[in-house]
Amino acid sequence: MAARKAIRFVSLCAPAFLLSTIVLAQDPSKVAPNGFAEKLNNDRVQVFEYHSKPGDKEPMHSHRANIVYVIQGGKERFTLPDGKTQEREFKTGEVLWREATTHSVENIGTTEMRALIVELKAPGEKPPGRKM
Repeated sequence: MAARKAIRFVSLCAPAFLLSTIVLAQDPSKVAPNGFAEKLNNDRVQVFEYHSKPGDKEPMHSHRANIVYVIQGGKERFTLPDGKTQEREFKTGEVLWREATTHSVENIGTTEMRALIVELKAPGEKPPGRKM
């Protein structure tokens, strides 16, 4: 009987733990300040300047849906919360759309990578420090 309660407790808590891990791994400029510099944050967008040298790693963090402008291309490996990985090469001058995501990132290329990331906020989302 005690074993069933323990299993039920774990099965109920595990999803909450995973969700809290994702929720806590949010703003890139907070969890990876060496890679992300916030440039603008208002009620519509949050803009980051991204910089990564070969071998740099950023911990798990999240992005809203966003537009990326690649200032200087490079190659990166993305690790998703479920452990799956994806590798992607970015070309200088490329502009791309990305849906909201949570991932960690490693620069696996031989060049520094730079990008401008414009995250779109949900209608009514409050900018930091302002009450609506």
